[in-house]
Amino acid sequence: MEDAPATVFSMKHDLSSGGRAVEFVDLDKPGKMPVRQATGLAEFDRALGGGLVPGSAILMGGDPGIGKSTLLLQAAAKIAREGHGVVYVSGEEAAGQVRMRAERLGLSDAPVKLAAATGVRDILTTLGTMPPPRLLVIDSIQTMHSDTIEGAPGTVSQVRGCAFELIRYAKETGTAMVLVGHVTKDGTIAGPRVLEHMVDVVMSFEGERSHQYRILRALKNRFGAVDEIGVFAMAGEGLEEVANPSMLFLTGRDEPLAGSAVFPAMEGTRPVLVEIQALIVRLQSGATPRRAVVGWDSGRLAMLLAVLESRCGLNFSSAEVYLNVAGGYRLSDPAADLAVAAALVSALADKPLPDRSVWLGEVSLAGEIRPVAHAGLRLREAAKLGFGAGFGPADAKGIPQKLRYSGLRQVMNLVDQVVGTQ
Repeated sequence: MEDAPATVFSMKHDLSSGGRAVEFVDLDKPGKMPVRQATGLAEFDRALGGGLVPGSAILMGGDPGIGKSTLLLQAAAKIAREGHGVVYVSGEEAAGQVRMRAERLGLSDAPVKLAAATGVRDILTTLGTMPPPRLLVIDSIQTMHSDTIEGAPGTVSQVRGCAFELIRYAKETGTAMVLVGHVTKDGTIAGPRVLEHMVDVVMSFEGERSHQYRILRALKNRFGAVDEIGVFAMAGEGLEEVANPSMLFLTGRDEPLAGSAVFPAMEGTRPVLVEIQALIVRLQSGATPRRAVVGWDSGRLAMLLAVLESRCGLNFSSAEVYLNVAGGYRLSDPAADLAVAAALVSALADKPLPDRSVWLGEVSLAGEIRPVAHAGLRLREAAKLGFGAGFGPADAKGIPQKLRYSGLRQVMNLVDQVVGTQ
């Protein structure tokens, strides 16, 4: 009898028996693939990888007022109008406030079921009394509360526990669910990082409220490619899709200006042409020059300035350097090195670059112009938009015939090209 407590203790902590057998299936077993549900917004579907996957959990983050609720309300209304069940649960607004926004957007006739609730037990109990909806929107996960967990809404334990229960409901019923997430001041989704691991898709809705465009970006996608984007423009009647996003980020001027270069960026599988602007201001001796960058990495700018000074003999040390990516766009593609260098050299020499030209290529510390991915696709997009000249790596492939392409091997060739431009 003395060994009984020890035996009970060992049985509690021995997980090799006493459980329910798990059913295994073969990986190559034929089965019916889930059919994606189109949202009715082509740009939304593009970012998702083709539409909503039944049973998927999607986490969407973005700055306050950027348009997350508006986008989801538009998608919910379009799906509901097709005869599918849609439930929109708001923890931040009353149902009457959501109806007011829907009326302003012209969506008041859509048969979307609205609810203002924050209790996860109440929400799941109500959903259990009705057929599973095709789409469930929870706005937002930080306002949800579970009575089985201590703590106020928004705490780590509450966010994790509420998300787990809601995701389990979505998986068991085949309902596609979108969780709206708050973001911190540096743009990351608030709450525990494990929340991003729990969901299938993580999306970021980006943009500057002072600009009309918005970018929906997939940061994680178990059912499609990452870094795909959907582009929207904020209008009086909600978000409008932008089929040709390049026109948002290009200046429509007729004559080229010094310090301006066009770069064909890649967002997933979509090329987007953006304008890079540079300004060089000479200072009096003794003053400390500034380096200001908007939309690009300041560390990469410092590296590029060092390469131009060391390999090409240019002098930026006695000048202030300002660099801006037009339209509030943010670049992280290393292929933008050549376009930034072209804009800097053009501003320094006060000579415009060749008219209707694009620039792409990665610049190494040795001053070499290295090849970039999808050069042909980028250049074809430029040719389609009326650009007639391209400059980039010498070994680029897939160049369209109607585009005059000049291959550059060294950054010194770029300086010769710019200075020699009349």
